[in-house]
Amino acid sequence: MLKRTPLFPVYAEHGARVIDFGGWELPVQFTGIQKEHDAVRQQAGLFDVSHMGEVRVAGDGALPFLQKITTNDVSKLEAGQCQYSLMCYPDGGVVDDLLVYKLSENNYMLVINASNIDKDLAWMQQHLTDHTEITNISDETAMLALQGPHAELILAKLTDAPIHTLKTFRFLPDVKVSGINALLSRTGYTGEDGFELYIDQKDAVQLWKLLLEAGGDYGLVPAGLGARDTLRFEARLPLYGQELSKDVSPLEAGLNYFVKLDKGDFIGRDVIAGQKANGTPRKLVGIEMIDRGIPRPHYQVFTADGVPIGEVTTGTQSPTFKTNVGLALIDSAYSPLGTEVNVEIRGAQVKAKVVATPFYKRKP
Repeated sequence: MLKRTPLFPVYAEHGARVIDFGGWELPVQFTGIQKEHDAVRQQAGLFDVSHMGEVRVAGDGALPFLQKITTNDVSKLEAGQCQYSLMCYPDGGVVDDLLVYKLSENNYMLVINASNIDKDLAWMQQHLTDHTEITNISDETAMLALQGPHAELILAKLTDAPIHTLKTFRFLPDVKVSGINALLSRTGYTGEDGFELYIDQKDAVQLWKLLLEAGGDYGLVPAGLGARDTLRFEARLPLYGQELSKDVSPLEAGLNYFVKLDKGDFIGRDVIAGQKANGTPRKLVGIEMIDRGIPRPHYQVFTADGVPIGEVTTGTQSPTFKTNVGLALIDSAYSPLGTEVNVEIRGAQVKAKVVATPFYKRKP
C-alpha cells in the first residue's frame, strides 16, 4: 500500500494525476506542469509536501550531536533561524540533505527527505550522543509550501504575523494562520520567494482550502511534483538520488558553501577536507544542448571525441526558457564553461556544451 498525506482526499477535486513517488501516492500535476511552473514563476503555487520527514532533536547534547552529523555550522544558528545542511558518510558520500531549524536552546527540528526517513533515523540513532533525544514527528506533521512572487500578499490575508519583515531562512515558531497553529518558515525549493508551513495533520485540508481561496485573486494554483522538480532544477537546487547520493560528495555537487571545515570534526570531514585541498575528480555542471535532443537523467556524457566522462543527473526542456538543458556529473577536466561534450540520446552522440548555472535566478 502506498502512503498518503492528509491532503490526498482533496487531490481529485483539482484533477490531480497521482504517481508512486518513493512509496507515496502524490500528485505529479493538477492542470499541467507547464501551467503550474509558470504560475509559481509569475504568481504563486501551493504544494503539498507533507510526505517530507520531520525529526525533533533535543537535550543538552543536541548541539554537539548535530555538529557531529551535519556539515554546516549549527552553532551559528539563532532561535528562529534555519540552515541547509548535509549528513555524510565517513567516505564523504551523502546520507541526506536537510534543513536544520533552531526552535530554542537545545531544541531543534530537522526536515529530511521522505524516501530517506527510515535510513536517516537509523543513521542518527547509530551516532546518538549522551543527553540527546531524537523524536520522529513526521506522522503528526503536515507541510504546505506557498511559493511565488505573490506568496507574501496571499499569506498576509490570513495572518497578522509580521511576515513582511521575515527574512529568508528565518521562521516564526508559533503563529496563527486563520486560527490554525503553524510554524511559518521563509524557505522553499523553487528558486522563488515563498513560505513553508508546518502544521498538525488534522489542519492540513482546512489550511489548503483557506490558502487557495485567499490566493484566488493572485493567480494561486495547486502545483504538483512535476513543477516542483522543474522549478528546483532551473534554480540548481539538488535532488537526493540524482545530484546527491551515497556516491556523491557535497563538494562534487558544488555545495561547498554548506560545508564548514573550520567548525571542528564531523562525519566525513577528513575525506571532504582532502577533496577541498586536492580538488574533486568529478564536478556537477550545467549543460545546454547544441544539437537537437533533451538530456535525461542517466544519459551518458562523453568528450567531443567519444570518451565517456560522466552522466546527466537531471535534464529537461526548461519550461521558463524553452532550452534543452541538464545537470551532469562529469570529470572535472571537462568542467570549464564552454567545453563541448556529447550526450548519448537514443544511441547517438549529440553535441552539447558546459554552461553556467543556475539556469534561473530570481530578480531581487
